[in-house]
Amino acid sequence: MSVEEAFELTSDEPGGHAHWAPGYPTEADTAGARRYLETCESAGDPQPFGAYEIRRREDGRAIGGLGFHGAPDLDGTVTIGYGLVPEVQGNGYATEALRALLLFARAEGITRVKGDTSHDNIASQRVMTAAGMSLVAQDEWLKYYAVEWAEDWMEESTDCV
Repeated sequence: MSVEEAFELTSDEPGGHAHWAPGYPTEADTAGARRYLETCESAGDPQPFGAYEIRRREDGRAIGGLGFHGAPDLDGTVTIGYGLVPEVQGNGYATEALRALLLFARAEGITRVKGDTSHDNIASQRVMTAAGMSLVAQDEWLKYYAVEWAEDWMEESTDCV
């Protein structure tokens, strides 16, 4: 997501949002765009570890968002979040988008990706599991998921046998 797109998402101005699906942006998308803009202002553009829009291939419309909650920590860990407009949930878009984000994170040298969801959000639990994340902990409010890779995974994957 660019700064301009984030401003558009957070704007109360009516505009030509032909590139948005009905219901987009959700409150979570708007909050994510605000957080992205605040980060840009205080610490600079976090890209590539910022926010992204999920767009439907058929028509190019934004149907949700996903991204990183900030740059990786010193151990190479990032936290992710995602969401879709209700009208398109249940079609595999979130799983496809999260898989792509995980591949991107791995290619960028990230060693661990974390995410969480409420106990009653079964759909989100299934998305994280289907994308390759595992349940690692839970408390009375949330279930915590993660996926980890060895720091030298690129070297391992390019070794010839």
